[in-house]
Amino acid sequence: MQAPWLVGLTGGIGSGKSAAARHFSAQGIHVVDADDAARWVVEPGEPGLHGLVDRFGGSILQPDGQLDRAALRQKIFSDPEQRLWVEQLLHPLIRKALADNLAAATSEYAILVSPLLIERGQYQQMQRVLVVDVPEALQVQRVLQRDGVTEQQVQAIVQAQLSREERLRYADDVIVNDGSLQLLEQQVMQLHQQYLRQIRGEV
Repeated sequence: MQAPWLVGLTGGIGSGKSAAARHFSAQGIHVVDADDAARWVVEPGEPGLHGLVDRFGGSILQPDGQLDRAALRQKIFSDPEQRLWVEQLLHPLIRKALADNLAAATSEYAILVSPLLIERGQYQQMQRVLVVDVPEALQVQRVLQRDGVTEQQVQAIVQAQLSREERLRYADDVIVNDGSLQLLEQQVMQLHQQYLRQIRGEV
């Protein structure tokens, strides 16, 4: 099966990645989110969950057999070795789940939404890298409203992520999401048409 033409969509926390992805999806474009794939591989019956239970025991399961993420976080939070082991177990499974999902796309192109597109090297498999960019102050404000966390917590997350400047260095395309949802939709529509022209060799 031929892999589709791929756009990697990324941006910092609170930038509006999900909102942009929804607009592409509304145009019939196949969209997959790396965060979703991270959940798929630890569903009951999946090898990822089996591996975790073999390593950490049944205490990381909820009564219904689902992964208890808080319990797993506690086990690996202060133990870098265990965290690395979990990453080595799950990352190849997540990569395969994403590749399989994208390969099944029937739209003219497909979008991978990933907050760590650049850090994980996923951008190398993409035809275009699309960064949703937003001023840091607005990022913080949006996350405070959305997640009910403290400003200190948001700042810590922002600092831990790739800097805006670094992320923009990898961008083929940029959506500046500092205005209305309508403005965001207009930028998505322009890029959607641009991608279709590029795929059809019209540019």
